[in-house]
Formats: sequence, structure tokens, C-alpha cells
Amino acid sequence: MQLTASLDIFILVRFYLQIFKAIFENQISDKMARTESTMLPLGTIAPEFFLKDTNSNHTFSFEDLKGSKGTLVLFICNHCPFVHHVIDEVVMIANDYRVQGLGIVAISSNDIVKYPQDGPELMTDFAMENKIDFPYLFDETQEVAKAYQAACTPDFYLFDSQDKLFYRGQLDDSRPGNGIPLSGSDLRGAIDALIYNRSLKEPQKPSLGCGIKWK
Repeated sequence: MQLTASLDIFILVRFYLQIFKAIFENQISDKMARTESTMLPLGTIAPEFFLKDTNSNHTFSFEDLKGSKGTLVLFICNHCPFVHHVIDEVVMIANDYRVQGLGIVAISSNDIVKYPQDGPELMTDFAMENKIDFPYLFDETQEVAKAYQAACTPDFYLFDSQDKLFYRGQLDDSRPGNGIPLSGSDLRGAIDALIYNRSLKEPQKPSLGCGIKWK
């Protein structure tokens, strides 16, 4: 009987913790500045860049990092709750598709004077904590973000083997606090369509996240 009572208490506590977690996530989500992708025109040639990788201290160009089947460029940052929400799925996508010839690179372009938590040293820490073993580049001048017309974090750009924009938009429908599980379905579907010459799902939905912190 005592065991049953203890189990009932455990279930009740867990239930209320889930409620509090949902309320907290909704409050955070409501307070975040929600910015959508600008949706760069499909077919755009990938803008070149030369940026320092905070994982290796090497400088890389797009040409250095492109894959034989295509290239995924994503704009993220260390502190954005939208990025925290998706980062595990992003890393899984990287692990799933790099072996199939997809190049992957992440870029942070936030103003680190106003947002020091997004500085390059902490980018290295963020990459280590989240098992990001693909390049995580620092766009100090923000010129690369402007060239890509990046607007939010996360913002995803998938280029084909000819460096033409094939997909841009969301990872999937999941957002912090909306209760939809992460699947990466939109981005995974686009990568599969690119690699296996399948039809691409339309329309492409914009990503949604924290606005890039411009200088």
C-alpha cells in the first residue's frame, strides 16, 4: 500500500513538472523576438566566404567545405533558444548525411559587443558541448550573413553540387513550446530530394528564430 502511495505521488509530481515546463517554454517563446527567413531566391549561387573556424582556428572558404552532392550552410548562435531547441537534430542530420557527400558548415554572425555570449571562444565551448564536429565559423563583419540575406537563427540554406540554392527554410514545424516533436522532416526531405533526385516538397516554409543581432 505504501509503495502504491509513493507511486501515485511520483506520477502526480511528474505531471505537474510537465505542466510547469510547458508553461515556462511558452513564456520563453512568447518573449523571444520571432524573425522569419527572407527566403533567398532559389537558384542563387552560394556567396563565397573566408571565415575562421572556431573549432580548428583554420580559415575556410565555401569552396573548401562544399560537398560532392551538395552543401548545407546554417546560421546559428550560442544563446538563441530556437537554436538550443533544434541543435541535437541538426547534429544528427550532419552525422547522417556527411557520409553521403553533403558538406555542412555553421556560421555565427551576431554582434558580440552587445551579445558577448556569442563570442568565438564560447562558440568553441558550444560546439564541444553539443558535439558539433563540423566547422562553426565566426562572421565578425556580418558581411557573409548579409550576402546570404540571413535573418534569423537558425536559418538553413541547402545548395546543390553546382552551388545553386536548392532549398531554404525551416528544419520542421517544431518550435520551442509548441509541443510538436522534432523530426527535421522538411530539411531531411530536401536533402533526400537533392541526393536521390526526388521531387522536392512545395511550398518551402521559412525558418523562424531569433533575429540576427546586427551591429
